[in-house]
Amino acid sequence: MSKQSNGMMASVFVGISVDGFMARRNGDIDFLPGDSGEPHGFEEFIATIDAHVIGRNTFEWCLKWMRQHPESGWPYGKKPVIVLSSRALDLSEIRGGNVEHMSGEPQEIVAKLSGRGWKHLYVDGGVTIQRFLRAGLIQKMIITRVPVLIGEGLPLFGSLPHDVRLTHLATKHFSSGLVTTEYRIAGSDE
Repeated sequence: MSKQSNGMMASVFVGISVDGFMARRNGDIDFLPGDSGEPHGFEEFIATIDAHVIGRNTFEWCLKWMRQHPESGWPYGKKPVIVLSSRALDLSEIRGGNVEHMSGEPQEIVAKLSGRGWKHLYVDGGVTIQRFLRAGLIQKMIITRVPVLIGEGLPLFGSLPHDVRLTHLATKHFSSGLVTTEYRIAGSDE
């Protein structure tokens, strides 16, 4: 697996519509398969990570989801979750989760988390993924395309300062129509 020079690897595992959107404009992800979707490697991926790194928008979506599904609890379980935001956050609603707030540039965040001995981060949320990708801090991307076109929404990728070349590692298709493709960022260390 590819790693940064400090031994840290940052990966993306995300579901998108075939037309490239992570969510609808209002942040809804109702087009993604829920728990009834077939297994496509997510649980196996989660078992390899030390922590989730999410942005404020993803955190607020999680709080909304928890309010709508109080029986389910914190969606990330016991794995550490680092919420990135330049503004103060209210973490008081989190029950049973291991959540902390950080701010700073992606390089600073990776350095702090690497200092804890963590080796593999799961970077999630559109803006957060885009910031880490622009900073050259993502080594692996697993993208699952859901067989739906939503027409408009929040794109997975934003502007980049230069092309980011990808090396194809594997593609799997599932009977539901899901197609999961795994890429390594070309040029990242082996």
